[in-house]
Amino acid sequence: MDITQLSNVSSDYLNTFAKNRSLVENEDDSFASVFSAAMQSVGETNDLQNKAESEEVRFALGEAENTHDLLVAETKANIALQYTVAVRDKLIDGYKELMQMSI
Repeated sequence: MDITQLSNVSSDYLNTFAKNRSLVENEDDSFASVFSAAMQSVGETNDLQNKAESEEVRFALGEAENTHDLLVAETKANIALQYTVAVRDKLIDGYKELMQMSI
């Protein structure tokens, strides 16, 4: 693969390109948008956990013979849960730091 054409591409260029092409939403730094994104992430994690559980049940009942689908669903759910827990831990650390600041 030839990547010589990509030598002058920066993240600012990519962000501008994506916004101009409506590939990403405009940034909104309000608490409501951050909270909404966090809740959407938690919902996606829950959906992946439910899908992994249903794949386990299907495999246990003999409805699914492909172990690959089971492994993929469980891996996705595990990674999503680890990510969600890591984000939660960072938020708690940030909250603790704010609470320890003196005014």
